[in-house]
Amino acid sequence: MAPSSRSVIFDTDIGSDVDDALALAVLLGSPEVDLIGCTTVYGDTLLRARLAKRLAGLAGRALPVVAGAAETLSGRPVWWAGHEGRLFPDLGTEQVDEGDAVAYLVDRVTAAPGQVDVVAVGPLTDIAHAVTASPAFARDVRHLWIMGGRFDGPEPEHNFTCDAEAAAVVFGSGAPITVTGLEITTTVRMDAADVAAIAGAGPLGEALKAEIEQWWRFWNEEWNCPHDPITVLTMLVPDLFGFSPEGHVTIGPDGSSTFTPGDGRTRVTTSAPPDRVAQEIVRRIVAAAT
Repeated sequence: MAPSSRSVIFDTDIGSDVDDALALAVLLGSPEVDLIGCTTVYGDTLLRARLAKRLAGLAGRALPVVAGAAETLSGRPVWWAGHEGRLFPDLGTEQVDEGDAVAYLVDRVTAAPGQVDVVAVGPLTDIAHAVTASPAFARDVRHLWIMGGRFDGPEPEHNFTCDAEAAAVVFGSGAPITVTGLEITTTVRMDAADVAAIAGAGPLGEALKAEIEQWWRFWNEEWNCPHDPITVLTMLVPDLFGFSPEGHVTIGPDGSSTFTPGDGRTRVTTSAPPDRVAQEIVRRIVAAAT
């Protein structure tokens, strides 16, 4: 690990929206990242872990992947698209790492106080369990980088709606947080030209192309918003973005999110140049795949 590298754990509900897979590829294609592990959350977390393991393997990487919480804290039923893992009929043969994702998160963060970033791009159940399992987790994590919420109106966002109770625990923990909401991520689109560039970059690129096109068929569209890769870039290329002053986020029972500047350690992403962000996502994915 280079002295300038950033130790990162990626917590994800990979397999439904293709943006989780793209975010994983961005992390794998970023030389400044030491991706020390991946944890999965929400629903069939073993299948999600196997998919993360397979995609990392296609990039030539041996990534530790640990399955996490399947059920939400709120008791809300899991939304399942139905196509998760379908493009890999032999996915059941993929061996994931033993252990519990919450213990993995707590152990790795508290063993290196102030040195491990956590990127959380799914429902926040794993992170909430880590917060409640160990008071040291929120104190010792270097930073939480979260995709979720919507901060330009009352409409709730999927990740927070799926487990509003978990989101409330995390945002009430006192951990340093940067959160990127839909009002930012929906300004960026990936289209056929981006997919063509990714597809030409080896086995991982081919797999990501198939995953993207599967997601497009699901929505009957020929573009997608890369919500999760944008969140990764707020950590890696912060100069691309604008951020609010620090404050706190309040989570409603329906998962709605409200930011109030002032008392707190949370900031919200407030601006992003769509074309430059899309180009940076593609560049790093191609780097991972070649």
